[in-house]
Amino acid sequence: MLAKSREGRYTPGTMAGSNRTPTPPKFRLYFAAALFTLLERRANRSLAKAIGLELPGVEVLLPQDFKHDGKFNDERAFGKIFQGCIDGIDRCDVVLAWLDGPDADSGTSFEVGYAFAKGIPVVGVRTDFRQNQEKGLNLMLSRACTGFVYRPSFDEDVNGLARDIARAVRKALAKTEKVGAAKNGN
Repeated sequence: MLAKSREGRYTPGTMAGSNRTPTPPKFRLYFAAALFTLLERRANRSLAKAIGLELPGVEVLLPQDFKHDGKFNDERAFGKIFQGCIDGIDRCDVVLAWLDGPDADSGTSFEVGYAFAKGIPVVGVRTDFRQNQEKGLNLMLSRACTGFVYRPSFDEDVNGLARDIARAVRKALAKTEKVGAAKNGN
């Protein structure tokens, strides 16, 4: 069962009324995506929940739930929102970047570049069947992705998409562990 924390994270948790203690997360996934419309926000939340079911022990950081001083999108808190996203990426083990649209969301594109520069693996996801340079994307985005899931939206299967993402995340994390071990001489 996934429980939503006050910070906007979906974590392995307990059912309402249960006495079980939540399990600490095995790893953190930062979910970078457009988050401006009802449709985008609901799709993000639905996919985050499905990913949580496919990856037991994951803590999904969903930036659309980040609040500052009890408010969303307060222009006086834009600096805090920016820093909260940067901190979220810095604390994660992998970034999931939903890269749909004729051109990927600018904030998501920044988050991909930041994670890439920090050496954090990025799994790109594209369900949009429109084509562009490479994998339907600008090559600067496609080449920054450690793993990639292309699943055209025709079947509308969120759970299937989550399974594909879970496989790509596991591969990206395994690849990162191998690189880390090689750098450390193991």
